Amino acid sequence: MNQPLAYVHPQARIAKNVVIEPFVNIEKNVEIGEGTWIGSNVTIMEGATIGKNCRIFPGAVIAAIPQDLKYGGEETVVRIGDNTTIREFVTVNRGTKASWETVIGNNCLIMAYAHIAHDCVVGNNCILANSVALAGHISVEDWAIVGGLAAVHQFVTIGQHSMISGGALVRKDVPPFTKAAREPISFVGINSIGLRRRGFTPEKINEIQEIYRIIYLKGYNVSQAVGVIETTMPPTAERDEILSFISRSTRGIMRGYSSGRE
Repeated sequence: MNQPLAYVHPQARIAKNVVIEPFVNIEKNVEIGEGTWIGSNVTIMEGATIGKNCRIFPGAVIAAIPQDLKYGGEETVVRIGDNTTIREFVTVNRGTKASWETVIGNNCLIMAYAHIAHDCVVGNNCILANSVALAGHISVEDWAIVGGLAAVHQFVTIGQHSMISGGALVRKDVPPFTKAAREPISFVGINSIGLRRRGFTPEKINEIQEIYRIIYLKGYNVSQAVGVIETTMPPTAERDEILSFISRSTRGIMRGYSSGRE
């Protein structure tokens, strides 16, 4: 249902049952899936693909060009999956030629004033709380939660099922299943409550806990800890995901918990 006070470019592809409120601006080369609601004063620029049953609240700007001086006008896109909610005044920028796209998955909640910069990939079932700022080229894996006002450095990876405290400055990769807080960003435990809510068994949670005891609490450096885990713990999906995450980390993983004394 298109409001007469909204502007929809004739080349935009709008599915049935999409609700477009007054003062929305939708440019060409935009695709919006069935059942999505677009609130008033939303701007959806060229190159946006939005899935089914999404909700985009007033003031959001989707698919503006990157805030990157290297951007040369190349045709890039934003892709947003199904059942994702974008709250008020969120900004999601298009990709650059580095990866050509910025992606948000299914079933995500992006709260008010969050910014998702060029070439970011946000997985499924993620939550970015109010005023989270993601710089370029960041990967947020499935089920991750980032607390309000957190700022994440470019090229950081945030692992699956992790949780980052509000106000954090995230300069290092955050491994899966962990909680991250303090300054500098540090390991403060595993996300046991979140894991229980998502059906992880007590035995599986204990296994993850033991892996991170070896990494962070036994006095090993990261390479030593990986060797101990590989030789003393049997392969499982969770063990292998943690080891794979560490091996592909380009910025290095966050430090262990410290009382503040060096």
